[in-house]
Amino acid sequence: MRIAVLGTGGVGQALGTRLVETGHEVRMGSRAAGNEKAVAWAAAAGEAASEGSFRDAASFGKVVVNATGGLVSVEALTAAGSDHLAGKVILDVANPLDFSHGFPPTVVQPDGRSLAESIQAAFPEARVVKALNTMNAGVMVHPRSLSAAHSVFLASDHADAKDTVRSLLAGFGWSDEEILDVGELHAARGLELYLPMWLNVMASLGSPDFNIHVVR
Repeated sequence: MRIAVLGTGGVGQALGTRLVETGHEVRMGSRAAGNEKAVAWAAAAGEAASEGSFRDAASFGKVVVNATGGLVSVEALTAAGSDHLAGKVILDVANPLDFSHGFPPTVVQPDGRSLAESIQAAFPEARVVKALNTMNAGVMVHPRSLSAAHSVFLASDHADAKDTVRSLLAGFGWSDEEILDVGELHAARGLELYLPMWLNVMASLGSPDFNIHVVR
């Protein structure tokens, strides 16, 4: 599958690399083609990797991964172009965290609406799925790096889009039992609000290499 990854940070690079490793063609998008990080990533990731602007990448991808900073995600997706997002799955892994007043950060959810819901409202012809935002990048793409079963969550208003993301997660190594559908996209509010807790647990453990498991 051709996949666009918007965002050149650690999360975007980890996802892009793993998607290439699992057989996909990936174009990493940034504000302008020729971004130094994106160029270096594409050179290292192999022949199935390329880079370009947000718009270039979104035009290329059948699925668009939003790995931009949560406070600028809608702006980045707007730059990608609504015409290049219509009908496509947007996998939103971002968190709208505001660190301007120190730690812990504030989760920015205007009118109580999650970032994922804001993206869906801004691009109504796209199909937004919230997933993978409750863990660090290494655990996202290598779930078997942890020693026991753990949970990844899916939220979306579109069942077929969830199926697409579920398939990508399975390619990363997530088992069916670990992929937990938590319902419609409004469930993303809670998934994003978990992040301050995640940051405190990380500080307590001294490592980001952990996750939670829903025990039934």
